[in-house]
Amino acid sequence: MDGVPESHTGWTFLTNHARVLAAIADNHSARIRDIAAHCRLTERAVQKIIADLEQDGYLSHTREGRTNTYRIDPGKVLRHPAEAGLTVASLMSLLVKDEADRVTTSTTWGGPPEA
Repeated sequence: MDGVPESHTGWTFLTNHARVLAAIADNHSARIRDIAAHCRLTERAVQKIIADLEQDGYLSHTREGRTNTYRIDPGKVLRHPAEAGLTVASLMSLLVKDEADRVTTSTTWGGPPEA
């Protein structure tokens, strides 16, 4: 996929669950294959993460023909006690932006300049 960084070793700021949820927030009808490629995970790992998120009520899906359409519960509170009171909507507002915002933000924070 264009614009997707190469795989990374070492620790990161976000969990794979957060990455998958953000990918779904960007595209509610994304295929597991596309989510896996975007998040640099296996399709099986994405299936497991989606099952976890559905089991705990953060995510649900409806089947439309051969496509799943996902729905995120924005009011669901994050699980860790350190984030007590923060909702999925607050997390997604930080992670999900359109591409123009990503370029502007990265430039503002000392990232590479716009092309």
